[in-house]
Amino acid sequence: MSRSASRSFDTSRQSSNGAWAHRDVAIWLLVCCLMLAVMVLLGGLTRLTHSGLSMVEWEPIMGIIPPLNDADWQIFFAKYQQSPEYLKVNAGMSLAEFKGIFWLEYIHRVWGRAIGLVFLLPFLWLAFSGRIGRVMIPRLGALFLLGAAQGGMGWFMVKSGLVDNPAVSHIRLTAHLALAFLIHGWMFWMALDILASHRPAPRRLHGDSSGLGRWLLAVGALVVVTLLFGGLVAGLKAGLIYNTWPLMDGHLIPGDLFPGGLIGLFEDIKTVQFAHRCLAELTLVIALYTWFRARSRLGVSTPAAIHAVGAMAVLQVALGIGTLVLVVPVWLASAHQMGAMLLLTLCLWALNDLGRRP
Repeated sequence: MSRSASRSFDTSRQSSNGAWAHRDVAIWLLVCCLMLAVMVLLGGLTRLTHSGLSMVEWEPIMGIIPPLNDADWQIFFAKYQQSPEYLKVNAGMSLAEFKGIFWLEYIHRVWGRAIGLVFLLPFLWLAFSGRIGRVMIPRLGALFLLGAAQGGMGWFMVKSGLVDNPAVSHIRLTAHLALAFLIHGWMFWMALDILASHRPAPRRLHGDSSGLGRWLLAVGALVVVTLLFGGLVAGLKAGLIYNTWPLMDGHLIPGDLFPGGLIGLFEDIKTVQFAHRCLAELTLVIALYTWFRARSRLGVSTPAAIHAVGAMAVLQVALGIGTLVLVVPVWLASAHQMGAMLLLTLCLWALNDLGRRP
């Protein structure tokens, strides 16, 4: 294709699709997705190591400056000593021990600010340089606002553990996690659309595979609901009890579920863990059925993303079982959390790819 023809093709693509953008925009979004994944990993490690309440103030601008000398450390430590966590859990903690929990929370917060800069500055440059279409600008602006809201949600979560009970609200923790996954998924989908817009011709859904899209959507929806209950499990520390599988409390279906009615589904430790187990197992069954269905309909032309979804679903359940049976080791629990993000990412990739197959 000649340069003039290529330019004509790009112009027509931009006019027919307001979300059209250069490939470098997709690369930038994928970099932001990767940074957000690291942020989720740091957040999980912060929670698992009980470091999240070590910083008792939220200073969006000045908070980027860490303690620089002994006097600064004494100020930070004195503030922490007034917190419920120190008074009720860590009374007598030394300054050296405090530094051990402080740095992880500090890195987590600073990394969030770094994501904001890596998103905002290129966004402004790309918008003014004309590398993104007009329709895409408000979408990217909405993503930035969601990112800012995520920072606020993080502090709203931490604040819940600084009042009386030295534990963050499991509802706020789950909302914080859900917003991170929403931002990640939206950015990833936009990047896939941009990359697809640079293919030689638009692709249409394969007639025989149309049903697969609905099954993949079901898998993705189950992954989302399951990870939300995973957030509740984490917030309630429900993974520290009933550490057997497949039986729970000696039964496939334990007794005393849903105390107080439906509210128990979100507040009762036993019910929340049971719901998370059931959702994970159902997700695995539907994911494997979708994979077998794809293999039978598409054969060797089955998209790699669908193979990846099936394999990752198996691995994710294995990680979950290992985390439970071994009573939540930090490294395994972190791998399980990141497995959820990877599985959702693969579902989005498979859906996007399937919808464009010839």
